[in-house]
Amino acid sequence: MIGLISATAAGAAARDRLAAAWPERTRVYDGPVADAVRRAFAECEQLVCFLATGAVVRLVAPLLGGKAADPGVVCVDEGGRFAVALLGGHGGGANELAREVGESLAAVPVVTTATDAVGIPGLDTLGLPHEGDVAGVTRALLDGEPVALEAEVAWPLPPLPFGAGGTRRVRVTDRAGAAGAGEVLLRPPTLVVGVGASRGAPVEEVLGLIAQTLREAGLSPDSVAELATVDAKAQEPGIALAAERLGVPLVTYPADALAAVEVPNPSDAPLAAVGTPSVAEAAALIGGGELLVPKRKSGASPAMATCAVVRRPGRGRLAVVGLGPGARDLLTPRAKAELRRASVLVGLDQYVDQIRDLLRPGTRILESGLGAEEERARTAVAEARQGRAVALIGSGDAGVYAMASPALAEASDDIDVVGVPGVTAALAAGAILGAPLGHDHVSISLSDLHTPWEVIERRVRAAAEADLVVTFYNPRSRGRDWQLPKALGILAEHRAPATPVGVVRNASRADESSRVTALGELDPATVDMMTVVTVGNTATRNIAGRMVTPRGYRWQEEPK
Repeated sequence: MIGLISATAAGAAARDRLAAAWPERTRVYDGPVADAVRRAFAECEQLVCFLATGAVVRLVAPLLGGKAADPGVVCVDEGGRFAVALLGGHGGGANELAREVGESLAAVPVVTTATDAVGIPGLDTLGLPHEGDVAGVTRALLDGEPVALEAEVAWPLPPLPFGAGGTRRVRVTDRAGAAGAGEVLLRPPTLVVGVGASRGAPVEEVLGLIAQTLREAGLSPDSVAELATVDAKAQEPGIALAAERLGVPLVTYPADALAAVEVPNPSDAPLAAVGTPSVAEAAALIGGGELLVPKRKSGASPAMATCAVVRRPGRGRLAVVGLGPGARDLLTPRAKAELRRASVLVGLDQYVDQIRDLLRPGTRILESGLGAEEERARTAVAEARQGRAVALIGSGDAGVYAMASPALAEASDDIDVVGVPGVTAALAAGAILGAPLGHDHVSISLSDLHTPWEVIERRVRAAAEADLVVTFYNPRSRGRDWQLPKALGILAEHRAPATPVGVVRNASRADESSRVTALGELDPATVDMMTVVTVGNTATRNIAGRMVTPRGYRWQEEPK
């Protein structure tokens, strides 16, 4: 929850705007300001104070408990011009909150954390449990001193300026042990603990077995990703409470799925009880990985719990990112976040140039020219399979005539794939033209590079007969100039010459141009590959120069 505190009428107005924008996330604290700050500091994860920074410093100073526990605090000035991350920039999330407040209130976010200022991700912002000399190692990274990376287990990390030599290092490990001098330990969630239990097994017995097993195997409990068991034990209190206390999800599988997993220690007892010869080992192994600890029983008499531990390999991450039609303000916040998360960027050279300034220092860029879509897809998947965080970019929406299709055709289930939607050319052009897509519509690419013309023609004819609004992508190039006239001719067999047609070139970019013409008047020679052509259906109208397709076919004329 975000606590909101103000002292003046102007501050209260800005406070109320934020509260209205984030009704589920915020709580307004009224009353004397000092009391309001104390209550919000104790009750909320974050605070936004519409007060002077000096006043907030004096108010929160007596309340500070420690970097790991204090909430993030953002100050907004009286004029609503700036959102200042004052306290808990990383741990409390104040840096990101300042950016969000800035977007919501049209204020400038002010972030002074050194890593954010130079674009280096903080070691405490990677979403992994960490320990050791975070401040010292971060300072070395900022000063350009060599910091070594030792990845005992593969895990996709954002770009960090690691190097050879020096006395400081970052170690990515799921092994137990304290950090050494000048060392930071990052604990990735690589361990799956399979658990079996008799009915009524105490949670203390289950937790004790897990703790002892991890300790004797030299494994860190901070790297436990989940507990796994059979469906029949999903409601077993000892197992469910153990997962809750460890702060990890409980994942369950059907008995027949576990019975199909080959394990070193099958048993007749679980087979008779729940229908599988193995619970702990099979539940841990079903997702693949290395069996680090075979089935162990608890020390109670009789033993009521078993567990086994598997290390699943770190999975690479492929984000397929749509950049939108070109304008920076049509690039989504989620796309920006994925670009900054990636240690490897793969894309068409002209698209890379659009967003190069958004990448973190050290991002490895693999760019290529037109016509290399399949090669880029293979490259991106191969990089992700090496355990890296990869962003594969495309214009518009990456799933519409772009990179998502070849990438997903290449990828298998050994990597994580995330799709990031973008504003498509059809939507950007439609917004410029008016509302041409107000009823059923279809997009058709006229490029026969990947699709035979016979197939394209059949689709155009079907759209014409179905009276669908049609948006043509890739309408005309220097070497392919007859397809658009042919497609328009097919539509003309079913639509009047006066049917509105919208033509938009470079939608949302600095050299954008657009016009609304008619099907019988459009000159295909004025169209190129940077253009989107939208042909209305029989209900589409030109109203005040805007192209409008009503939501229904009952077009009501304005009374005269």
